[in-house]
Amino acid sequence: MSEPLILGIESTCDETGVALVRGRELLGDVVATSMDEYARFGGIIPEIASRAHLEAFVPTLDAALAAADVDLSEVDAVAVCAGPGLIGSLTVGVTAAKSLAAALGRPVYGVNHVIAHLAVDELVDGPLPERFIGLIVSGGHSNLLRVADIATDVVELGGTLDDAAGEAFDKVGRLLDLPYPGGPHVDRLSQSGDRGAIRFPRGLEAAKDRQRHRYDFSFSGLKTAVARYVESLEEAGREVPRADVCAAFSEAVNDSLTAKAVQACLDHDCPALVVGGGFSANSRLRALASERCEAAGIELRMPPLRYCTDNGAQIAALGAAAVRAGVEPSPMGFAPDSGMGLEVVVAH
Repeated sequence: MSEPLILGIESTCDETGVALVRGRELLGDVVATSMDEYARFGGIIPEIASRAHLEAFVPTLDAALAAADVDLSEVDAVAVCAGPGLIGSLTVGVTAAKSLAAALGRPVYGVNHVIAHLAVDELVDGPLPERFIGLIVSGGHSNLLRVADIATDVVELGGTLDDAAGEAFDKVGRLLDLPYPGGPHVDRLSQSGDRGAIRFPRGLEAAKDRQRHRYDFSFSGLKTAVARYVESLEEAGREVPRADVCAAFSEAVNDSLTAKAVQACLDHDCPALVVGGGFSANSRLRALASERCEAAGIELRMPPLRYCTDNGAQIAALGAAAVRAGVEPSPMGFAPDSGMGLEVVVAH
């Protein structure tokens, strides 16, 4: 008997994603993005994002069903991102999911978008390790999770106290007059720069902070240090070495992320580190995580670049994991939660 067919719907921010997963096999995955509409604003406009989801949903659903070569009537359960995210965008996806579930007479699972960034790796490398540390890195999140079961046992160890890694990259990109979104441009420039040319501070590295915030991150002070450095050169009439600034800044961020992630694996006797989220596409993060995990004897799992940014596949993957684990579906009255906690896998 074949495993249940799960329809996944993603609408947390500026990507409308729909995917179909059977077991751990991805059958179809289509994403429509509204990113280009925000370039002139330098950031996401929630109202525009919500309207874009409304316009894109039906065509994206149809395209995903066609790619998977299945009919909507074959779907066994609907999974949708219930949070965290932009409340208007979440509402579009949740409303669509409830409507489909009601029309089909199928259960609906309102799943955690952030935890889904880890679950998507099952579609690439098979079942997740029995226990692992999850490092979530994106424009809005930088968190460490201890995971014993992706569907039922997730514990947050720590997270950023201010800016997320991706957010800090975008702000530094704006500071250096790079195109929006700045993160990918900072990453590209960093690859031609000297990581050792400038020593920017690592957040929470003082002894008292290391003890109190063992698994937390802070990037606001680093961002300010970069701003002061650039301003001092500009005031002196000197050219800003943008590649070196990007390389040194990137090293500071990724040093903190990878060092604490590996330390969490060692502290909690977890033999594996799973990394997910949009910022996991960062080249230095991937390289440094690989180096440090290899040195510590820790298995590293990072999804391919196509699964780093928001997508329906991650939602369907977590929905499939919840169904396999026998998790109760969400009640039809569940509401989207823009601040959904990272220990809540399925909304109830």
